[in-house]
Amino acid sequence: MATTHEIKAQGRKDEGKGASRRLRHAGFVPAVVYGAGSAPESIQIEHNTILLAAKNEWFFSSVLDLNVDGKVQKVLVRDWQKHPFKLQMLHMDFQRVDENAVLRVNVPVHFLNQEKSAAGKTAGVVISHNLTEVEVSCLPKDLPEFIELDLVDLKPGDIVHLSQLKLPKGVEIVSLHLGADHDIAVVTANTVKEEVDAAPAEGEAAPAPEAPKK
Repeated sequence: MATTHEIKAQGRKDEGKGASRRLRHAGFVPAVVYGAGSAPESIQIEHNTILLAAKNEWFFSSVLDLNVDGKVQKVLVRDWQKHPFKLQMLHMDFQRVDENAVLRVNVPVHFLNQEKSAAGKTAGVVISHNLTEVEVSCLPKDLPEFIELDLVDLKPGDIVHLSQLKLPKGVEIVSLHLGADHDIAVVTANTVKEEVDAAPAEGEAAPAPEAPKK
């Protein structure tokens, strides 16, 4: 991993719905850390810390350094609950990471140079991003924050499949292990043709509308 992202948190002992409500009113997000053969741990994180971090892709797809009262552990965000209409995170689940065990994580795809491609410059061509993230498997140290797809050579009619993505060393796409049928399209560049009603030839009268049946 090229970048380290640290999230600071505090341990907590009070649990239950009442305790969680009090934490939220005090500006904290209740959370749980679990996995890697250790007991679940209840923690709390300042809401502003979560709110700022959640604006970044890496928060949901990277291995994080979770600092709980000075003790750092490697984790992934595995679940979160948002308020239905307020800008508020209600709860989070973090999974501890075993640095020697293979992970399966959804990683975002970044599309580059689309506007410079022949398809991007051709009128009537619609470029569709059929996938914006892919599930990869790798060791934690090899997990990329995103996968880049350079579309500079994309031409009208082209299709880019999963197997054509350039992956970092040690990273594999999970679905490609399931067979050729799962090598689905990531990007398509389709030409859209407008349907035009045929006009009558010059000097030829347009057909009269049918009289309503009695």
